[in-house]
Amino acid sequence: MKGFQFLIFVILTFCCWGLYGPLLHVGQGIMGGEGGKSMLRPFICVGVAYFAIAVLFPIFILVTKGEKGHWSANGFFWSFIAGLVGAVGALGIILAFKFNGKPSYVMPLVFGMAPIVNTFVTMLMARTFKQASAVFYLGILIVAVGAAGVLIFKPSKAKPAVDEPPAQVVVVDSLESQFVATTIDEDADTGNEETPAGSILWVTLSIALTAVCWGAYGPVLHKGQLKMGGSRLRPFLCVGLAYFAIAVVGPMLMLSGFPEPGGWYTTGIIWSLGAGAAGAIGALGIIYAFNFGGKPLFIMPLVFGFAPVVNTLTTIFTDNLFGRVNNMFFASLAMVIVGAVMVLVFSPRGKPPAKPVVKQPETDESESVAS
Repeated sequence: MKGFQFLIFVILTFCCWGLYGPLLHVGQGIMGGEGGKSMLRPFICVGVAYFAIAVLFPIFILVTKGEKGHWSANGFFWSFIAGLVGAVGALGIILAFKFNGKPSYVMPLVFGMAPIVNTFVTMLMARTFKQASAVFYLGILIVAVGAAGVLIFKPSKAKPAVDEPPAQVVVVDSLESQFVATTIDEDADTGNEETPAGSILWVTLSIALTAVCWGAYGPVLHKGQLKMGGSRLRPFLCVGLAYFAIAVVGPMLMLSGFPEPGGWYTTGIIWSLGAGAAGAIGALGIIYAFNFGGKPLFIMPLVFGFAPVVNTLTTIFTDNLFGRVNNMFFASLAMVIVGAVMVLVFSPRGKPPAKPVVKQPETDESESVAS
């Protein structure tokens, strides 16, 4: 069992990352009030959670126990950049939800496309494009087809009959401690202020932004780790500082000058902090999985394979989508997961370093003649 301890942290990671989207979606809805979904307030909460877990916790460990590695300017730079792209990716998720995207398909698409971006960034940095196999590109194709299916067959509430006016119902949000009652259409969950085509376009662009950022996160952070002598917590601390700058300081300044609808509702803060904590704990879980002997070759496929499953099951349960998800959606989701795993497993690894040639000691000719 000792050799499989890393699996505990792998399970922790894909459970946390699977819960991230649903938790954030709820927090946005509550803090947006009747004006829609809040954008800046949940983002600030995510940044605060990252600061607590990715800054305060590493500082405590480094001060009390220490760690291998060292601080360096280049390591700080690359690790901070990794935090920047991670924070921008988190903003992309918030934007996708702001434009009425749902966790049931937003997060699976992100988890499906981020590994592809990750692999291509790694190939670009290692210059291994020529080593990519046909199976690798097949995995990309499967992800693309599955992603299209996820968008086409995404679960939604049934629309009312044409000859019946939309029923007006009073819904009391049980997730908000204030029990604010709002009057909404029965089909409000799928409605948009924009045209459907426009909404889908903005959701797609937001998903693409997150996939690109989160896909680049790993390779950039790895470079920061190398520049810090293989340290794990020092680069993670830099990531937390970047999240604080992008997701806390920036939005606070924007919120003071450009107020948005809604307010700082207690339950919305709790759900958004929970989302940020889930994201940060998941990232920390990856670090500890590596520390306990896990290899990226099978850790990342497990994480990106099971996180969308946790996300989808959670969303179906919290949004009461039982009976509204058809088999084509699940089939498309499975294609995204399988394709992402194929991309990770069959990505070019680069040529192994050549073994040094051990030269045999030269014999003295005079000795050989004498013998």
